Amino acid sequence: MMTHLPRCPPPLPIASQLMKNDEILNQISEFCRQADMAESTFGRRAVNDGKLVHRLREGKRITIDTLDRIQAYIAASTPGGVVPPRGLQVREEKRDPRSNFRFFENRQKYLLFVHTCSEKRVIAERIGLELSSIHPRPPALRVFDAGIGDGTVLARVMRLMHGRFPHMPFYVAGKELSLEDVRLTLEKVPDRLFEHPATVFVLTNMYYAEAPWLTPKSQAAAAGMIWHEVPLRGASSGEFEVQIADLRPFLEQNWRASVSPRTGMPIYERPVALVLYREDHRFLLDSIIPRAGRTEANFDLVIASQPYRAKSSVNFRAKRIIAPLARALRPGGRLIGIHSHGQDPGMEIIQAVWPGENPFSVSRHELLRAVKYELGSTGRDLNFNAYADNRSIFRYDMEALPNEVTGSIGTSTAFAAWNAAVYVAQIEDDRLTEEMAQSGRTLDAARGVLRRHNGLWFYDESYVISRRRD
Repeated sequence: MMTHLPRCPPPLPIASQLMKNDEILNQISEFCRQADMAESTFGRRAVNDGKLVHRLREGKRITIDTLDRIQAYIAASTPGGVVPPRGLQVREEKRDPRSNFRFFENRQKYLLFVHTCSEKRVIAERIGLELSSIHPRPPALRVFDAGIGDGTVLARVMRLMHGRFPHMPFYVAGKELSLEDVRLTLEKVPDRLFEHPATVFVLTNMYYAEAPWLTPKSQAAAAGMIWHEVPLRGASSGEFEVQIADLRPFLEQNWRASVSPRTGMPIYERPVALVLYREDHRFLLDSIIPRAGRTEANFDLVIASQPYRAKSSVNFRAKRIIAPLARALRPGGRLIGIHSHGQDPGMEIIQAVWPGENPFSVSRHELLRAVKYELGSTGRDLNFNAYADNRSIFRYDMEALPNEVTGSIGTSTAFAAWNAAVYVAQIEDDRLTEEMAQSGRTLDAARGVLRRHNGLWFYDESYVISRRRD
């Protein structure tokens, strides 16, 4: 007689078949930011597992039942009580070219901000504090700027480097995708090469995971890479300037970017490495000058000043930007990251027009945790330093004459304040156009904050990732 055993229920389907771990993590991180809740607390309250988020970041899978409990907890704790639909696809880091603030930004808005606010100078001073903590090794002090912009910060930092290490050769490399910013940066190079002749200066348009090594990831990109080495003749900044100006046709032809149809983000058409140095110092710099196919990272100092959008996800920042840059540090090297902090008079202007607006939702603490998880065992010899607020957070101001903010505030001063606030908060042009067309409260909001505080200022926060010395 056959005995019929009870049928075992089929195994529960794995939730990650419907939702990837990154999508679940994005949902949890967004909730924790809005609720001001620690991720371990979320895990305990939602599924009685304080290490839930840690396991998800390690790639562990969860069941449908666990996913339902997570989403039910979020729904019960969210105004309106809406449960996110199962299988919800969290949007990939995607940008419409019309509102791509980092690359397709409005040049007039950018230039007005730079020339009315002290951010560039203050950031350079903050970076300069790291010079006392680095330990360069022969044959050169190696610096990488992860987003040169117009070159103002880097030029100031190089002046500080010269003051501290006047006789040490420099290898200075930087990433920048914008052709206009590359032109502005190159205008500052002649003076730097004149003051500190033992300098190799490298510019590239490659991605964060490629630029420190000057090596494209894909074989197709590597096959089409343009490597342009320019030994500058002469001994004066004027002579260097003329030769650098002659590079404009080369840059216009090769320093091109397009927009990815998949992500909407700017991408290079062909990877380029532009190498500049003084010909009369070629012999001294021979072991420092990079050669195609034979390059290294091993940087003493990596500068990551505003390298990501304020509204980009913590996972995007960690995986695509900061983790690759941390891998480029040599023993004793330091990465200093800087981004906007908010909670300042500038945000008061924004919230007077858009109540509840908060573009600065990812703190340095959350970012460093994500970077540490992303690096895994390869980050064991790294220190992640968030520091206390009084060391991490620093202030910069909109520079105006006292009578411009204490008396009758003119339209130009109010507009400068409004421009600085929306630039820092990275408000898209479409939203600005709509708001300014429908109401006149924009400049009134700026005037109100200027009167209340007798000026306007903003806060940035900084963090440091350092590699232990041998």
